[in-house]
Amino acid sequence: MRDRGIAIEVASINLPDRPKDRLPKVEAAEAEKTFYVKPDSAAKALTRLFMIAFRNPLVLFRGLGFALAMGGWDLLARAYALFYLAEALLVGDWMRRRGLSHLHVHFGGAVATVGMITAHAWRIPWSLTLHGPDEFFDQEKFYLRQKIESTAFVICISDFCRSQVIRIAPQIDDSRTEIVRLGVDCDQLKPLEHFLKADEPREIRFVCTGRLVAAKGHRIFIESLSRLAQNGVYYSVVLIGDGPERAALQSLINDRGIADRVQFAGAMDHGSTLDEVAKADVFVLASFAEGLPVALMEAMALGIPCVSTTIAAIPELIGDGSNGRLVFPANVDALSDALQNLTENPDFRALLGREARHTIEKEYNLNANLEKLAAVWRRRLGGRI
Repeated sequence: MRDRGIAIEVASINLPDRPKDRLPKVEAAEAEKTFYVKPDSAAKALTRLFMIAFRNPLVLFRGLGFALAMGGWDLLARAYALFYLAEALLVGDWMRRRGLSHLHVHFGGAVATVGMITAHAWRIPWSLTLHGPDEFFDQEKFYLRQKIESTAFVICISDFCRSQVIRIAPQIDDSRTEIVRLGVDCDQLKPLEHFLKADEPREIRFVCTGRLVAAKGHRIFIESLSRLAQNGVYYSVVLIGDGPERAALQSLINDRGIADRVQFAGAMDHGSTLDEVAKADVFVLASFAEGLPVALMEAMALGIPCVSTTIAAIPELIGDGSNGRLVFPANVDALSDALQNLTENPDFRALLGREARHTIEKEYNLNANLEKLAAVWRRRLGGRI
């Protein structure tokens, strides 16, 4: 956005998850310019909050009343709301000191709760990008209707996302929603020529990325792999990611007798993950809950045929049989049939890979979609940017 002439300053609630000297160069440079709401010293934060409250009593009272009303009679929710209020006071004070006139929050969860309180307490206009799916599942916990109704506008990453905004806040005017799709860098993600061509019969390599949690559907994937083994399919699998389901998934793999075929690669950095995905014959994401997965976009940009599920916005990205395969979620029969079909048809895999790449270049190209986002900012905020 900055390269497109948009003036942006960044605040983050938390410090980076790694020391700055371990961040990639571009991220380390950004970290140096970022305002971190939670400083290293709690005493420093408390001192700052006291000064903000002393100088801005009306801001404090507006924020306090709003935060307590959010929690209702739920004492735990009220306690969280007070923590969010403290962060909101720090964010608003930083914005005023920097002369910033609009607040945008890029996710709809707890950080957007801080954003909403900031906007109310400091009387700063704000906007929101929604991805899903968590906030759509538990809209009361995330105060999603209040967030949507209090924003100047909402950016949705998909048509499905926009449908949920309208469902949750039916009174919102159509003019206050925008659809700007995500994207990936097609210049950086280049298909390997070897995998764009039909190969001689050989071991099929499946790759799946994502946290090892129930919502990612790994159990269904493993049951499908078990059926492929029973059908005599020669394959290997790389599972990239970690999480609370790992031990249970390992046990299931052992029970199904396919432990020699499945590798748990653990959590990997982004570059290493892409290297593994680029060598796949088929990328699999059997999720039950998603927004619009960037992992699918990356695999498609690399020319890898993808198999995923008919949930949320995924059918906006993948058309079954045209640029990938889609199956109903939690359907072992459908997933195993789709995987078997791809293992037996290398020409079909190559066709899907080419069409997948074409889809990303046309509709999910990062550079093009950044231009669309910049156009939204210019139209919505005008001289304030």
